[in-house]
Amino acid sequence: MDILSPFVVGLLGVIAGIVAGYFIRKATAKQKIGTLEAKLAKLTEEAKQKAKEILESAKSESAKIIEDARKEEKERKAQISKLEEHLLKREDTLEARIKKYEKNEEELQKREEAVNKKEQEIEKIKEEEEKKLQEISGYDKQKAKEALFEMVEQNYKEDLLVRMRKLEQQNNDELERKAKDLLTTVMQRFSGSQAGEAITTTLKIPSDEVKGKIIGREGRNIKVIERLTGAEIVVDDTPGAILISCFDPIRRQVCKLALEKLIEDGRIQPARIEEAVEKAKEEIKDSIQKAGEEAVEEAKLIGIDPRLVNLLGRLKYRTSFGQNVLEHSLEAVHISAMLAEELGADVKVAKMGALFHDIGKAVDHEVQGTHVEIGRKILKKFGVDEAVIKAMQSHHDEYPYETIESKIVAIAEALSASRPGARRGTLETYIRRLEELEAIAMSNEGVEKCYAISAGRELRVFVYPDKVDDLQARKLARSIADKIEEELKYPGEIKVNVIRESRVIEYAR
Repeated sequence: MDILSPFVVGLLGVIAGIVAGYFIRKATAKQKIGTLEAKLAKLTEEAKQKAKEILESAKSESAKIIEDARKEEKERKAQISKLEEHLLKREDTLEARIKKYEKNEEELQKREEAVNKKEQEIEKIKEEEEKKLQEISGYDKQKAKEALFEMVEQNYKEDLLVRMRKLEQQNNDELERKAKDLLTTVMQRFSGSQAGEAITTTLKIPSDEVKGKIIGREGRNIKVIERLTGAEIVVDDTPGAILISCFDPIRRQVCKLALEKLIEDGRIQPARIEEAVEKAKEEIKDSIQKAGEEAVEEAKLIGIDPRLVNLLGRLKYRTSFGQNVLEHSLEAVHISAMLAEELGADVKVAKMGALFHDIGKAVDHEVQGTHVEIGRKILKKFGVDEAVIKAMQSHHDEYPYETIESKIVAIAEALSASRPGARRGTLETYIRRLEELEAIAMSNEGVEKCYAISAGRELRVFVYPDKVDDLQARKLARSIADKIEEELKYPGEIKVNVIRESRVIEYAR
């Protein structure tokens, strides 16, 4: 009992502590809850106050918006009312105008009916009067008109003739004056080059020692150059220069280019000469193509067949009475363009007709016929427009002038050829004689090539050694000489030199 008493007392004390702690915690919790409730109540009050303020502000704002909307609606209603009033007024005005127009239309219709009626009455009266006149005169309307014209013609025949002659003369004078003004204007706007009669080319050399190399041992090199190019090389005492002479500018230029290459290379021998001549010929071909392209570009023409352009470039090395044919063609192009613009003609057709009017001269030594006829065939072959062919074919009066462009080309060609300093007749005659000399030689069988040199005093004829023997070569020289005597007129004498050269080549391998 004594042992259990402290234990019981302790247990009761623990229980009492637990109970006391419970009530203390409960009291503390109540106190905290009270504090939280107070805070919550305060926050709730503040939220209510803010909500009230926001609501009042929103009510005030909405009331203002509604008031503004009502004002705007009122203004719009006022504007609509004004517009409706304006439209009503315009509608009334239109209705009044329509009524007035309908009234005027009715009046016009009535007037038109009245005028038609009057016209019918007048026409009827006129017919009756004509019938009466025909009955009285015995003539119908056509016969009366013819009789009146005949009477006027008889009475005033002389006056009419005088007046017609006067008008015709005035027209002719006016046309002639305008034509002179137009041609003078065109001639003033264009300035061309002067023609120079040149059948020689001077080639500058670095030293006189080169002359010996060009001549070669026993004249071997110079003979090969002359044989391959057809030009004559004059090596005289002129320091620092040699002279290349040939009437054909292509041959002359080939010889000059070949010599320049040989002099630059330093090795002048037959094999190198042949190579240099071939290269020079290729360069001339390129030069011809370039000249044609530049001419087409200067004429401002496009879409021309390249083969036709190449033929055009060959005219760079042709002359007519001392005038370069390509330059002459380009002069005619510029003059034709100006004339066509002044006269309202087709400028492109006029320019093309002028550019190709002498195209036949590019091959006239290879084809039979006049250069005009050859040119027509060339242009037709390359599909050139018929209008261009008509424009170019009449410049020597071989064909009629079918279009205004054909007249323009003829005038432009004449202006280019006839201006002072454009042409010289002596050189053309001389070149024609040399060409005839070469043509006579080339007409014989077995002839490979021939060249007229020394101003036409010598004709060098190269024959195929396998076709012509030594005896035939002698006969050929005599035959050519006889033919020249029969067909040509020339001063002095012409040396016919037939050359038969045999060459044997072997290779050591």
